[in-house]
Amino acid sequence: MRKKIQMNYSWKFSKQADISAMERTHNDSSWEAITLPHTWNAIDGANGFDFYKGACWYRKSFVLDPIAKGNRVFIEFEGSNSITDVYINGQHLGQHRGGYSTFRFDMTDAIEYGTENTLSVQVDNTVVDDVYPQMADFTFFGGIYRNVNLIIANPVHFDLMDYGSTGVYVIQDDVSHEKAALTIKSKLTNDEEDKKVRLWADILDADGRTVAYAAKEVVLTAGETQEVELPVIIQNPTLWNGMQNAYMYKVNISLNSFNDTIDELSIPFGVRFFEVDADKGFFLNGEHLDLHGVSRHQDRKDMGWAITPKEHEEDMALIKEVGATSIRLAHYQHDQYFYDLCDQEGMVIWAEIPFISVMSKTELEGINAKQQMIELIRQNFNHPSIMFWGIQNEIQIGGETPALRKLVSELNALTKQEDPTRLTTMANVMFVEDDDDYNKVTDVIGYNKYYGWYNGKAEDFADWLDGFHQTNPTAKLCISEYGAEGILQYHNNQPAVKDYTEEYHALYHEIVWNIFAKRPFLWATYVWNMFDFGANIRDEGGVLGRNNKGLITYDRKIKKDAFYMYKANWSNEKFVHITSKRYIDRADEAIQVKVYSNCDNVTLYANGVELATSSSENHIFTFENVALLKGFNAIKVVSQQDGQTYEDTAHFNQVAEANPSYTAPVEEGGIVKNWFQVPVLEDVKIEPLIITDDVYSTRCTLGAIMENDAARAVLESYLGNLSENPMFGMASGMKVDTLASLASDIFNEKLIYILNKELTQIGK
Repeated sequence: MRKKIQMNYSWKFSKQADISAMERTHNDSSWEAITLPHTWNAIDGANGFDFYKGACWYRKSFVLDPIAKGNRVFIEFEGSNSITDVYINGQHLGQHRGGYSTFRFDMTDAIEYGTENTLSVQVDNTVVDDVYPQMADFTFFGGIYRNVNLIIANPVHFDLMDYGSTGVYVIQDDVSHEKAALTIKSKLTNDEEDKKVRLWADILDADGRTVAYAAKEVVLTAGETQEVELPVIIQNPTLWNGMQNAYMYKVNISLNSFNDTIDELSIPFGVRFFEVDADKGFFLNGEHLDLHGVSRHQDRKDMGWAITPKEHEEDMALIKEVGATSIRLAHYQHDQYFYDLCDQEGMVIWAEIPFISVMSKTELEGINAKQQMIELIRQNFNHPSIMFWGIQNEIQIGGETPALRKLVSELNALTKQEDPTRLTTMANVMFVEDDDDYNKVTDVIGYNKYYGWYNGKAEDFADWLDGFHQTNPTAKLCISEYGAEGILQYHNNQPAVKDYTEEYHALYHEIVWNIFAKRPFLWATYVWNMFDFGANIRDEGGVLGRNNKGLITYDRKIKKDAFYMYKANWSNEKFVHITSKRYIDRADEAIQVKVYSNCDNVTLYANGVELATSSSENHIFTFENVALLKGFNAIKVVSQQDGQTYEDTAHFNQVAEANPSYTAPVEEGGIVKNWFQVPVLEDVKIEPLIITDDVYSTRCTLGAIMENDAARAVLESYLGNLSENPMFGMASGMKVDTLASLASDIFNEKLIYILNKELTQIGK
């Protein structure tokens, strides 16, 4: 019978070790003692550009009981970023390329029994040109950051070398309220002489009762791997129905030889059917379901990616509290434990691969992207929560090429081939045109749009959404990302775009959610992001190495005001919340008090005196001209609902002068400003220019301009040494005019004019 042994303890780790030969006797006595999961970037991964990247070593010694002889022995890594070489007793077992999926190596022929074995692992988080991601707006933490397991299996077993999968797939051929017609596909491997086995599958309901079964006799020749399919029907099934009823079945599947069970697995699954309508949105089991979505990165402050079930459970509890019904698991494969939580809690999931921002400049077939897509699908095939496979995120940033479009199409075709039962999707960068053919590749489409932060104003969402839907009436559209930075240090009575205040962060989401809620054709919307996360390329708002768009802080300690705005709209859990509590020092004689709540009415008290009661149709309650006494003031709101009392309190200090720490440092700028050394242009007179296609101009991409020496010299004379900027790889595919639209205060009219005046003198 199969045995799985966790191998997380008693490891040694070294950043500096240079092991040219993996002798068992190599001295690791000076190495650091660590426990998995582990990353060497737990601290520096969220502190700026220069986090540690390179090859590091892990070692562990273990003894395998001689009773295991005659079985196959595998080593399993649930996640190691990003290129991992594995050795046992000095023998190289193989290399895995990619940092997010489960992978295994067969070490049967190199293992020794009853004596010490040495497992040595080199992990390298250096970015190379044929492993994804190439570049992205998050930190690539290095290390063995998920569990490592030893698996002992009979020579005849469910395939353990099938892209890290279980080797068992519950295929939902035809699901309705009346029946669920399934095919249980198993991959069986025989590593010994010819063998006849019985494959048996019992389908059990949530109470452990058998509701269906199937069996087949199978003959496996020596060295053969064979696919075997068992059709089975569940009559009158209980459907997996999201948060209303996340009902799970399981299949207990076994291989039997005579009277012995030689391998056995228990696979949880749920049955459901779903669709997306271009006008009406998402439907689960024939009923409309609003997909109120958040996106999630897996890292945590001072832990990086090396998190445990405790952190996964905390994240899920917070996502449930805000009232979300869907999660976009960005931008890579997440831990199996979290997918299990999504199944159990009824979340509808968008799962994706890290084909993001920039395509390899040298490896144009997408071998690694396709490998990661196969791993994602096969390892997660049986999770009922997953309904969308994401094939790319903002990959157009890296530039327009025929090879890129070809690969995006091939990834979609591969995904449909691997799993025709789910929908494919992708997240286009904001500057992809409405009528672009990218919008026709996948079953459904998403756009990452940041009106109100990187360009325009939040209200611009309304016109764009209506225009896109009119241009593409059959396209099934969602907003796959939207958000604004919110840093709790900063506050403003007149919140404005790019002021980084908690007030603008909340106001932005108020405006945008009001627009989204009125457009039922959106099949989902995904807040970017549920949590702040490490982003080494960022330095803005006075915060280095972090994306601060989360509804909750990086350490999960503080829920920003916008969290409660969504909770008021999405959750049935009654509450009241006073906003701007962290805006304590007020240089005002009277203030506006704003409250988020899903109660019917709210009563305000100031310094113990009842002032007013307000009702609201949009869950936002505002009280104007609330007078402040000099010094300390206590503000309380109370609501009576269904016999329960809900209240919240805030304290404000009336001061003579505004607190200067509440204003973001202007010199830090936004993300685009961080990319360039921006000149000051005063004595520039703008005159008409004629721009033709045969010369360089700001209509060209940064990358194209940089390929011409003369054009490059023009750019660098005004914008500095671009190629050494850590953001260049991400920005090189953007047109200069596109960058200007993202940061018009930086790429102002004078700068664009002077660039074009000089660039148009250079022929292509």
